[in-house]
Amino acid sequence: MDANDTTYQPAAVPAAASRPWWVWAIGAAVAAGVLIAIVRLGFGGKKPAPPPRAVPVSTATVKTGAMPVNLSGLGTVVPTDNVVIKTRVDGQIMKIFFREGQMVKAGELLAQIDPRPFQVALLQAEGQMAKDQAALKNARMDLARVRTLFNQKIVSQQQLDTQTALVDQYEAAVKSDLGSVESARLNLTYSRITSPVAGKVGLKLVDTGNVVRASDTTGLVTVTPVSPINVVFTVPADAIQSVLKSSGGGKMPAVAVFDRDMDTRLAEGRLLAVDNQVDSATGTVRLKAQFDNGAGTLFPNQFVNARLLVDTLKDALMVPAAALQRSPAGTYVYVVKPDSTVDMRVVEPLFTEGDVTALKKGVAPGEKVVISGLDKLRPGSKVAEDVPGPKPAAGERKAAP
Repeated sequence: MDANDTTYQPAAVPAAASRPWWVWAIGAAVAAGVLIAIVRLGFGGKKPAPPPRAVPVSTATVKTGAMPVNLSGLGTVVPTDNVVIKTRVDGQIMKIFFREGQMVKAGELLAQIDPRPFQVALLQAEGQMAKDQAALKNARMDLARVRTLFNQKIVSQQQLDTQTALVDQYEAAVKSDLGSVESARLNLTYSRITSPVAGKVGLKLVDTGNVVRASDTTGLVTVTPVSPINVVFTVPADAIQSVLKSSGGGKMPAVAVFDRDMDTRLAEGRLLAVDNQVDSATGTVRLKAQFDNGAGTLFPNQFVNARLLVDTLKDALMVPAAALQRSPAGTYVYVVKPDSTVDMRVVEPLFTEGDVTALKKGVAPGEKVVISGLDKLRPGSKVAEDVPGPKPAAGERKAAP
């Protein structure tokens, strides 16, 4: 181009001025974020974590006292006797004197069999005996006369012996007649069927008008004594020494029986006997206890739960069984400290009765142990006590009305 050319030429534009606007916006945002982070790290620091929340728990106070040691076992109520009333003579039932389910006394009349055949037999036996007694009287008088004649040498020895034998014959006949009379009287007595024991009458098996026989196997009715009454139950063979110790020296330890659910106490009695051998099939020993059962709460063949008192732990540390937890290290409880934190204590249980456990060591009287909310606790956890739990005591179950 010529030096004298005066045509206008635009100036060169810088490279930075040609970038889009949004590039500048991104850069400014990044710079602001970095500046805010620097300020927070330099002046504010990390925000402190909030304190842990207290775990709501229920507690119970450790108590001391007498702790009964009982052995429990499933038992069956059995009567002292179970009598099937049967007839001892054949005949027709004329009348029944009992009501089903009523209580009867020993010797009380239950049924009457037609007595007329036995009265006739008695009259016949008495008549035959009277006849033979008259013949015996006459034979004795003849013997006296023959003996007088024999002494006078009028009759022979043979005649005397014959008359003597005749007297002996009539004496034997009279004795046989006496047996027949007593047999007829006994049959007449048997026509009145009485109860040999006092007890409760069951359902009748024969109605009035039926003919019964001594060979019948079913009988007329069953009478079962219910007061007193026995309970046969089993305990583990390992506990037999404690049973023998508690019943030594003529002592009869107390036995209480409860219903199937162990909710209601039915009766209280005493141990009566211990079986003489262990059942090898079950590893248990059978025990028998006797109860007065005046209220009639025990019923024959009823299933019950029996508890035998074998010992009493004195001044035992008692806590609810719900407080005990188990781990590979042993049995432990959580104890609430004065600062409302918990401490894990290893304990040594002695015996559990119902919902209460006696401890040998590990806690002190008056301390509080946790009985609920245990799954959320760790040693040192902060706790907030909720509704107090039940007091640790042996506990009396509801008694039968």
